[in-house]
Amino acid sequence: MPVERVLLASPRGFCAGVEKAIKALAWMVRVFEPPVYCYHEIVHNRHVVDQFRARGVIFVDDVDQVPDGAPLMLSAHGSAPEVVSAARDRGRVVVDAVCPLVTKVHHELKVRAGKGYTVLYVGHEGHEEAVGTMAVAPDSVRLVRSEHDVEVAATEIAPGAPVALLAQTTLSHDEWSDIMNRARERFPDLWMPNRSDLCFATTNRQAALKVIAARSDAVVVIGSVNSSNTRALEKVARASGCPLVLRVNEATELPDDLTGTVGVTAGASAPDELVDAVVARLAPVHGVEEVHVTDEDEYFPPPPELRDLLRGLAAAVAVGLAAPAPAEAGAAGTVTSDVGPGDAGVGVGDRHISAADVLARLAG
Repeated sequence: MPVERVLLASPRGFCAGVEKAIKALAWMVRVFEPPVYCYHEIVHNRHVVDQFRARGVIFVDDVDQVPDGAPLMLSAHGSAPEVVSAARDRGRVVVDAVCPLVTKVHHELKVRAGKGYTVLYVGHEGHEEAVGTMAVAPDSVRLVRSEHDVEVAATEIAPGAPVALLAQTTLSHDEWSDIMNRARERFPDLWMPNRSDLCFATTNRQAALKVIAARSDAVVVIGSVNSSNTRALEKVARASGCPLVLRVNEATELPDDLTGTVGVTAGASAPDELVDAVVARLAPVHGVEEVHVTDEDEYFPPPPELRDLLRGLAAAVAVGLAAPAPAEAGAAGTVTSDVGPGDAGVGVGDRHISAADVLARLAG
C-alpha cells in the first residue's frame, strides 16, 4: 500500500542561529579567495557542510591547522575562550558565528562561577557546544547527563554550597525536565536562569513533532546523526508512541515499504530542500497537510566582525580602491573582486534573505 498522507511539522528545519551561521560563512566564501577555514562544522548537517566544502571551505578541529593570516570562521556551536584567543593570533581574520543563545549560557556560567557556585551543566559529553561552554569555567562546572549524575553530585557537593543548573541549548525538553526536577529536589536553593537555556527553536520543533507523531503510522526525522537537536527529535517521536521512527540524511535513505500516514520533520540544521525531496519520494496519495503549531520570527544579525568587514569593503570600493588583480589572488586573506557596496549592504541587513536562497546561489 502507498503512503496515504504526509503530516508536515511546522516549524521545522533551519533556526535563526543556523540561518545566521550559514549566511555568514557564505559571505566569507564570497569575500575571500579560497580556502576559507571553519573551526568545526559550521552546523551539524552533512549536506550543508558538503556544499561549503565544494566552495573551498576547509573544516578543522584545531585552529593551529589554520595558516597565519587566513580567514577563519568559528562555528555556531560556540568555542572555548582559549580557542577564540588562539584563533585571533597570527593576523587571522576571524568571524565568530556562535549562536546568541549559546553565548547567553556562556555568560551565565561565567557569572555563576565568579560568585562561587558549582554549576551543573546538563549536556552531551563531547558535543562541541558542551565542550565550548564548560571551558568557560572548567573548575566550577560538572557535566550532568542523567538523574544519576545529579545524585552523585549531591553526595560530593558540600551541604549549603551554592549550586546552579544550566543546559545545552539543543536538548530534548523531556530529557531536560526530568534532570531539572531531580536537581531541584536534591538542591532546594538551586539557582536557574529566569529564561530556560533550551533553544526556542528546539522546543518549538519538538512541540510540533508531538502533534504529528500522535497521528502518524511512521515519523521521518531529517538531519545528521551528529546533530543534537535532530537526535532529540528522534527521542520525542519515540516517546510519543509512534510505532516507527526513522532518521534520514536525505530522501535516498527512505525505505520503500512505508504506508499509511507519515509524519515529517527536520532538525534545526537541515535545509528545506531535503524536506522537499523526502516528501516527493513519499509521494502521498492524499497530499500533504502542514500542521502548524507556532510562528517563528526571530532573527539574529550577522556577526559584528562580518558587518565591520563588509562595511570596510563597501567603503573601499566606493572610493575606487580595486581589489587585488587575479595574478595576486590566492594568498591567505586576499579579498575577491566580485563584491560591491550593494552586496556588502545586503550582508549588513540580511533579515529578508534566507539561508536556503544563499545555499542555492552557492550551488548555482
